[in-house]
Amino acid sequence: MNKKLKVLLSGGGTGGHIFPAIAIADEIRKRFPDTEFLFIGANGKMEMEKVPQAGYNIEGIDIAGIDRGNMLSNLGLPFKILKSLSRSKKIIKRFAPDFAIGTGGFASGPALYEASKLGVPIFIQEQNAHAGVTNKILSKKAKAVFTAYPKVEGFPTEKIKFLGNPIRENIISGMEETSQAKEKMGLDNKKLTILSVGGSLGSRTLNNAWRSHFDEIVNKDYQLIWQTGKLDYKDIIEETKDKTSSNIQILEFIKDMEKAYSAADIIVSRAGAIAISELAVAQKPVLLIPFPFAAEDHQTKNALNLVEKNAARMVKDSEMQEKFWNTLMEICDNEALRKEMSESLEYFAKPNAAKEIVDEIFIKLQ
Repeated sequence: MNKKLKVLLSGGGTGGHIFPAIAIADEIRKRFPDTEFLFIGANGKMEMEKVPQAGYNIEGIDIAGIDRGNMLSNLGLPFKILKSLSRSKKIIKRFAPDFAIGTGGFASGPALYEASKLGVPIFIQEQNAHAGVTNKILSKKAKAVFTAYPKVEGFPTEKIKFLGNPIRENIISGMEETSQAKEKMGLDNKKLTILSVGGSLGSRTLNNAWRSHFDEIVNKDYQLIWQTGKLDYKDIIEETKDKTSSNIQILEFIKDMEKAYSAADIIVSRAGAIAISELAVAQKPVLLIPFPFAAEDHQTKNALNLVEKNAARMVKDSEMQEKFWNTLMEICDNEALRKEMSESLEYFAKPNAAKEIVDEIFIKLQ
C-alpha cells in the first residue's frame, strides 16, 4: 500500500454492532499501522463511549430509530434523518475515505448512504440471520455483504460472503481443556457443568427458569455457573442464601468468559448474533432461548439456523414453563447428542472472521 489509507466505519446502538466494527478496524490497523480511521456514530448511544475507549476517533450524528411504543414521538424523525444525512455528507467529504464499512445501527444507514452517493466503495457486515431494512437497501450499492449465516434474505446472493462475525480475540485464543478450566473455577471436573449466560444486564427469563429448577439442579448433582446479570443478582443471592450448594456458582458478571465457556459441558444462552458466534467457536452443546422482543424477532431466526443443522436446541420464551427443563435434560442425559451438537457447531465457527473480511475487502478494491 503506497499511500496512507483512510477508512470510515459506522456501527452502533448495541455491542453487537460496535465490536465487529472495532475488530475489523483492529485487523486493518495490524496490517497498515498508519491508517487513519474515523467512525460515525449516533449521539447519545454507546458507540460514542466504546469507540474512543478502543483508540479510534468518532463523530456523532443526531439519528434514532422508530419508537414503536410512542408513535407521536416519531413526528420529528424525518427531520432527524435529513439532518443526519447532511451531517454525514459533510463529515465524509472532509475525511475523504478510501472505503467505508457499516455494521448496522442507526448511524450506519445515513453514513453508508452518503458514502455511496459520493462514490466511496461501501461494505456491509450483517451479524444476524435476518437483515435489517437499512442494510437491505444499502446492499444494492455495496461491493460485498459479509454475513454470519450462509443465507440471509434480502441481500443479493452474488454479494453474500459467509465469513462469520468478528469476535473477541481472547475467546479465540483463550479456550482451554474442559477439566483444566473446571479446576481453575473451583469445580469438580467429573461433574456435568451447565453455563447460563444472559448478557451484562442478565435475562429475567433465564433467571426465573433457574429459580424454578434450583432444587432439581442440586438433586441431579450437576454444576451450574449462573450469570444473573446486574438486575436480579442481589435478589437471587438473597433468595438462595439458605440453599447454598458448592455445585452452583452465582455470578453477577463473568469477566473471563473464555474460561467459563471452557469449563462448560452445556451452555444455555440468549441468541444474540455475537453470542452465537462465540458459542460456535467454543463448540459446546447449546440450548438457545431467543429474546422475543429483538427487532423483527431476529434472535429466533439466528437460533433456527443452528437448530436446522442440529447444532443447538431452542426453547421460546413463551414455552419456558412447559419445555425448558425437559429440553435441557434431553441434552444432559444424552452424551452422543452432545457430541453431535458440538461437531455440528463447527459449521458456524469462524474464528478468523475479521481477517477474512479484511482479505475480501482488499480483493474487492483491486
